[in-house]
Amino acid sequence: MIKNIIFAMLLSLALTGLTVADMEPVDINTANAEQLADALHGVGAAKAEAIIAYREENGPFAHIDELVNVRGIGLGTVDRNRDRISLGQTDSD
Repeated sequence: MIKNIIFAMLLSLALTGLTVADMEPVDINTANAEQLADALHGVGAAKAEAIIAYREENGPFAHIDELVNVRGIGLGTVDRNRDRISLGQTDSD
């Protein structure tokens, strides 16, 4: 019984460490598709490529909410990832 509790606690700590590392914000204006897919929940390879295509056609994102203009990205996805998204340096900074 004690071994199970210790195992559960160690597993919990290990997963917490992965979550903290996972929460490093990704700059949606400079990240490649792999970085976007790895950092953002609900964003796989296809949506990451769509983000890059949108960025290339329309220039850098000025606000996180602009992601809803990308095909396949809804407000729910944006809201779930707000703390994971960075805009980096833009011309207006």
